[in-house]
Amino acid sequence: MSAAAESETRSESEAPERPSPYDRPFDDSRIVKYGQTPGWEVLRQVAQEIPAVDAAIQALIAEMGDLMYGAHGVGLAAPQIGRSIRLLVYDAGEGLKALVNPVILKKRGEQIEPEEGCLSIPGLRGVVRRANEITVRAQDGAGKPIRFRAVEFEARVIQHEVDHLDGVLFIDRAEPDTLHMEPADPAKADAPAE
Repeated sequence: MSAAAESETRSESEAPERPSPYDRPFDDSRIVKYGQTPGWEVLRQVAQEIPAVDAAIQALIAEMGDLMYGAHGVGLAAPQIGRSIRLLVYDAGEGLKALVNPVILKKRGEQIEPEEGCLSIPGLRGVVRRANEITVRAQDGAGKPIRFRAVEFEARVIQHEVDHLDGVLFIDRAEPDTLHMEPADPAKADAPAE
């Protein structure tokens, strides 16, 4: 390796890490809370398909990403902000992704961990059996048709958010005896949640 190449490599590795999108004060004030927020019934409705991805949908995707990160979540469906349309955003560790009109085509295997929670039901957690691997058809945030396979945590997050689009909450799928309130812990308030 040449000295110039070594210097370039060192400079890239010494560059400061990009700040986490979760490095912000916790704010879930715009998230629809089940049974509490006026209009919360939207959480129990089957959301409508989006006819086309336009500038308004792209702006909503950006807004939903900001709201999700501000609430320290890993996924957010449009009904959770009062919009009954088939749109979700998530970040399973690889950056913000958007799915428009997602359909889960195939499910395989099973996973029961980690416990799930929901931004619309703050503090409640429980065990939900989910497929470990799914095949998804959707449009991305630019409106391009996509089809992909998701596994493990990403598969769990997508299944949770697609349930929201169908008016299903994690409490409907959780094993009832596992549901519990997480103790209020100010240190945890700033940690990412599902």
